[in-house]
Amino acid sequence: MKIAITGATGQFGSLVIESLLKTVPEGDLVVSVRNPDKASDLKARGVEVRHGDFDKPETLDEAFAGVDRLLIVSSDGDNETRIRQHKAAIDAAAKAGVGFIAYTSVGHAEKSELFLAEVHRVTEDAIRATGIPYSFLRNNWYMENEIGSIQGAVAGAPWVTSAGSGKVGWAARGDYAEAAANVLTGKGHENSVYELSGKPLTQEELTGIISGVIGKEIKVLQVDDEAYAKIMAEVGVPEAALPFVVAIQRGIREGWLDIESSDLENVLNRPVTPLADVIRDLVNSLQA
Repeated sequence: MKIAITGATGQFGSLVIESLLKTVPEGDLVVSVRNPDKASDLKARGVEVRHGDFDKPETLDEAFAGVDRLLIVSSDGDNETRIRQHKAAIDAAAKAGVGFIAYTSVGHAEKSELFLAEVHRVTEDAIRATGIPYSFLRNNWYMENEIGSIQGAVAGAPWVTSAGSGKVGWAARGDYAEAAANVLTGKGHENSVYELSGKPLTQEELTGIISGVIGKEIKVLQVDDEAYAKIMAEVGVPEAALPFVVAIQRGIREGWLDIESSDLENVLNRPVTPLADVIRDLVNSLQA
């Protein structure tokens, strides 16, 4: 059985591959990457590396040829670009006769008003329309996304947010990746929708955990979106990224990442990694 992963040199895809390599023979794994040279280490380990570029649909026909199960890792960029790229991958998968598609989506994609949701809603609908069995892996939020704020807290800076009392289901990127690997290799996941999430926490609850790890009190500074954007610009967030980071805060405030679900631990078949452990690893990586 051939299992293929797109975006396998990215932060998420690379973790999925590492998880798969624990149980799947190297020769059964295919990675579809835009730049095969960046996957030379995987090729050296026996993984089949194929050129697959979402912006060059003709490359995807060969990238997905003979693949039984495919993980499409959502791409980066503006909504229009991402929808076009995802559609190209889905069309190629259908043309290649792929038997199962897993896709990294976002929580409650069918109704969420989070600015990220439109891409995932359209992509999920396109996958359903193919008739190919699927699994939608609706990842909540990576704890690793907060590395900048954690670094600031270690240095004594306040935790700045405009999320109010909104909650987020933070979990380790590695847990989400392992869940994806389990879906790709397991049985009974056809036409499934998994709301993958850690226990939802407020900013104050999260910083309480971080405080316990770093051994110092963290002041939470709740501001409005305008002030948040100004502060983020002052600490070096690029101007082009400011609407994105503000929209995330707004989405949290409106409750779109406050998702109670046991799907992540059920798919992992183990407890979700405690956030304190995840944060400790992140802090250690900052000090390495």
